[in-house]
Amino acid sequence: MAARTFAALVAAFALLSLGACSILKPADKTEDGKTATSPTDEAPPAKSDVPTVRLITAQTPAVRAYRKIGARHIYKAYANRIYKGKIPPLVYAVVVVETDIDANGKVNNVTFSRVPSHAPEVPPMIAELIKATSPLPSPGKLGGHTYVDTWLWDKSGKFQLDSITLGQRSR
Repeated sequence: MAARTFAALVAAFALLSLGACSILKPADKTEDGKTATSPTDEAPPAKSDVPTVRLITAQTPAVRAYRKIGARHIYKAYANRIYKGKIPPLVYAVVVVETDIDANGKVNNVTFSRVPSHAPEVPPMIAELIKATSPLPSPGKLGGHTYVDTWLWDKSGKFQLDSITLGQRSR
């Protein structure tokens, strides 16, 4: 019994000691000599101060089908820029593009989740091509969402979109 009581007293003392460390800690001073407030004394940030997070639309069968519709729209607009046939095995740039569209297909924003470090000129060109084709076809019941596709960019400036590519040559 004495061992149990002793162990309980040691544990209680340890907890009190740890708590006292923060109580006895000298207050932080600001440059003007006033006591600084601790992070727990501050009010939580206003809702407008909290950064928003972009959510990518889940790649459901309907979204994948819309990718093809969007790609065909871009192909139609830039028929002379489409790489004909199978693309070379080593393309100049591979760029993953996230295009935010509204319920009418209007392009609201173009961002990139993968950009080539060796070809920094390509992503801005792609963004301009996409914005120039706005609005994309109406997404119908999908409504506004983030349309994601991968652009395969050749050195010639011609391209294919992954959703309707003809594939790559082996040599």
